[in-house]
Amino acid sequence: MADWELRPASVADVEAVAELRAVVLRSDLGRLGRYDERRVRQRLRNGFAPEHTWMIAVDGALAGCVALRPAERTYWLEHFYLDPDAQGRGVGSAVLSRLLERCDREDAVVRLNVLQGSPARRLYERHGFTVETEDEVDVFMVRRPVSAC
Repeated sequence: MADWELRPASVADVEAVAELRAVVLRSDLGRLGRYDERRVRQRLRNGFAPEHTWMIAVDGALAGCVALRPAERTYWLEHFYLDPDAQGRGVGSAVLSRLLERCDREDAVVRLNVLQGSPARRLYERHGFTVETEDEVDVFMVRRPVSAC
């Protein structure tokens, strides 16, 4: 597995994350007929909350981001984007495991949505997420906390 680390995001990271989002989601949004060059970036800018976001570095270089936004008795896993060159190296799984361990310690439910047909769904299922609802574009998933023995 690649050497990786997390660092807290800052307001200055918004454009890098918006660009990463456009790259990562292009294929899935295009397949769904929903890719728009401007909108894909603007939606990230509108929802970027650096106080709940971490930047992912792989071998010292920016490779992704992830957000864990608190809500009433739950967390929303959002903006989990990993540069295609960093995918398939165990980084996404390691980052997700670390965040889920934190949520388990807090006995918190985690929710997310993933685009229909996205290969990321398999990652989430391997980590215990199950489908809650879905529509023609999104699959909404949930993971209940795993109790420490």
